[in-house]
Amino acid sequence: MTRLGEYLTKRAINRAAVSRRTGISKTRLSELSNNTGTKLRADELYLIALAIEADPCEVLDYICSHLKLEATV
Repeated sequence: MTRLGEYLTKRAINRAAVSRRTGISKTRLSELSNNTGTKLRADELYLIALAIEADPCEVLDYICSHLKLEATV
């Protein structure tokens, strides 16, 4: 499961409703939620956040919280 999938599950979000509200297909939402190799586009993240009435920055922060800058010398 991807970080987006975890976020949606944690908030008990109905993915079919998100699909209807955003125009993102259920298949694409499933890929974004389950396939770690699938890349989430910024426009998709923004539409999903609007559909679930969440702050897009909060969603982005959750999804990308594992990313860190490399240390420089």
